[in-house]
Amino acid sequence: MPTRIVVLGGSFGGLTAALELKRLLGSKADVTVVSDDDRFVFMPSLPWLIMGWRKPEDITLPISDILKPKGINFIHEAAREVDPEAAKVITAGNKELSYDFLVISTGPQLSFAEIPGLGPEKGHTDCTFTLEHAVRTGQTWRKILENPGPLVLGSSQMVSCFGPSYELAFEMDAELRRLKMRHKVPIIYLTSEPYLGHMGVGGLGLSKRFIEDEFAERDIKPIVSQAIEEVTPGEIKLKDGTKVPFKLAMIAPPFKGVPAVAPLGNPRGFIPVDKNYRHIKYKNIFAIGVAIVIAPPEVTPVPTGVPKTGFMTLKMAKIAASMISADITGVTPPVVDELGVVCLMDMGNTAAFMRAYPLLPPRQSSYMKKAVWAKWLKLGFEKYFLWKMRHGLSVLP
Repeated sequence: MPTRIVVLGGSFGGLTAALELKRLLGSKADVTVVSDDDRFVFMPSLPWLIMGWRKPEDITLPISDILKPKGINFIHEAAREVDPEAAKVITAGNKELSYDFLVISTGPQLSFAEIPGLGPEKGHTDCTFTLEHAVRTGQTWRKILENPGPLVLGSSQMVSCFGPSYELAFEMDAELRRLKMRHKVPIIYLTSEPYLGHMGVGGLGLSKRFIEDEFAERDIKPIVSQAIEEVTPGEIKLKDGTKVPFKLAMIAPPFKGVPAVAPLGNPRGFIPVDKNYRHIKYKNIFAIGVAIVIAPPEVTPVPTGVPKTGFMTLKMAKIAASMISADITGVTPPVVDELGVVCLMDMGNTAAFMRAYPLLPPRQSSYMKKAVWAKWLKLGFEKYFLWKMRHGLSVLP
């Protein structure tokens, strides 16, 4: 009888883990993916969608088309509950899925409710972490081009993903200059980071100086180390009493663990794992990507989280799959290196390449370079990864 493996999540980590498990185990494993979205969305391109440089159909693929040819089951439902003692997942449609191994790659819960007035549904700000939010933010952006006014971009307290906000600040600046209307649109960058370029990891090499210089050259005004008290129509009130007016505010919200798996985690619902991404208590449960706990490298005046980028999540997915495969087949598992990070940050008319090993300081090496080739590399990676997903590949053939 094949080993039953359930994977929660249909994005970078979940699909990569499922495809890699099937590649490694073949008929030895019955792999099922559970996701509340029936589309794979190439998340790094959501800022381009906001800018009008991509359409939803350019960066999405049906999950069933990816998984079915590989013999992987797909259930288009949200997970409602995980019972680790009974080794069962219960879906929103009351399906009960028994598992021998569980992989959690559920991403974050976007916790808009923690800050009054935050968010696109019940608040007054936009967001870029889902396809639907990005489409809506793009509509707001086009209104700014018709009727200019101040932009506020950035990240609230308890955020652990800063890259898209930086990208949009640079992209909007570049586009406004191309349209010869930058002087009509003040741009403020509001962030919980203690300094620009901190990004939740104590900076990446020269990132602090790099971002500060770029913002100064582009006349983007930073407001750092700030927590948001509340948002009202057209105004953000900070904890220190400062009021920041806006016509468009795209603010990353606090992150929490998804409710279905939060009981397995820390007080904010993130899953504690060992170096192999195995749950520290339940040895048949693995967690990867944004769902896991990574302790910040330092205590910051305003709380920030550690980012788990797509690059990192892919590495975690392959490590988790290799560990499960080793458990099932009895082979010796591979040695796991410390996690590093590679980032490509779009800047509108150019881009920056960033690399650090290990992820958290002190580091063995770090590198940061602004170059047009980094822009082409980012464009190429989008095409490559969508091709890879379209063909159901976890690794290059």
